[in-house]
Amino acid sequence: MRDVLDDLLSWWRADVAVGMATVTATWRSAPQQPGATMLVGPNGTVVGSVSGGCVEAAVYELCQEVMASGQPTLVRYGVSDDDASDVGLTCGGTMELYVERVDRAGFPDLGAIAADLAAGRPVAALTCVQGPPEQLGQRMVLATDGRRGSLGSARLDDAADEDGRAMLAAGRTGLLHYGVAGQRRGSGVAVLVRAYAPAARMIVFGATDVAAAVAHIGGFLGYRVTVCDARPVFATARRFPAADEVVVDWPHRYLAAEAAAGRVDGRTVVCVLTHDPKFDVPALQVALDLPLAYVGAMGSRRTHDERLGRLRHAGVPEAALARLSSPIGLDLGARTAEETAVSIAAEIVAVRWGGGGARLSGTTGSLHR
Repeated sequence: MRDVLDDLLSWWRADVAVGMATVTATWRSAPQQPGATMLVGPNGTVVGSVSGGCVEAAVYELCQEVMASGQPTLVRYGVSDDDASDVGLTCGGTMELYVERVDRAGFPDLGAIAADLAAGRPVAALTCVQGPPEQLGQRMVLATDGRRGSLGSARLDDAADEDGRAMLAAGRTGLLHYGVAGQRRGSGVAVLVRAYAPAARMIVFGATDVAAAVAHIGGFLGYRVTVCDARPVFATARRFPAADEVVVDWPHRYLAAEAAAGRVDGRTVVCVLTHDPKFDVPALQVALDLPLAYVGAMGSRRTHDERLGRLRHAGVPEAALARLSSPIGLDLGARTAEETAVSIAAEIVAVRWGGGGARLSGTTGSLHR
């Protein structure tokens, strides 16, 4: 919902009903992940996507029906369905969507959710998408200052509060399943958790031309990008217009301070592009001691070997060294700073999703894991 929030809020504030479809689960080669959202607004205006195009026409019609009736529904599209060819899901996957009507009366907490997001506070919206008719569509919001609303029963609220906050901490959107009375070891009730955490961070060390390109592509991928270098003459906002912030500090000191303040987490990626031992070795010592999503370091193979020797001498364990992506990036034959940034971004994506980096034309099997 975050990518369509501005449009949704505009219609919500105008008290205009909107049809909203959200991917709740996928199997095999479905093109979108849980949380992907499509809106159908006034005059049939479409915002967002739930399938990259292959089922949008069917979802469009369903959104209009739900917008008119106010009755939410959970629907599944896939190759095993009799109507798969009709909706056009030819990519071989299966996807489940929850379609609902959104307006001020039915979703009064939407404004507060937007305010939390604007302030950088994590928030989760929980919706009962399957269960007894009287609970279907009930919502609960988990915020830093408590919870608002109800899913229909105190026991279900308590269980979903605890489990939903765990998903929010991981920045994960998906389904929780309970018994009709809120039992964890039960079935009959499904709760969609839409987790909205602040954007994941990309921290780039080294005020270089490659760093400028990496900052640009990091923003494109949705990261909040920080460029850090100890040299004030190079670390300037003018040289890094794509970065969200440019910091003048020693890399290891800055990263340690950010970790101590709780501003890095398991989604954070760190790119060490200084290729200067006095900067990169201390920074990598700190980075490899943190549970980060990705740590990469630039340099030739000889630089890499020498760097490993220094890190071992500094006491960094082998298990931590195994997490270091160095030389950084995938082998794309990159030559320019921009091409190198693409190879680094490609490796970050591959590490995140478990991709192998091979050409798809030379592989077999499912395209989406």
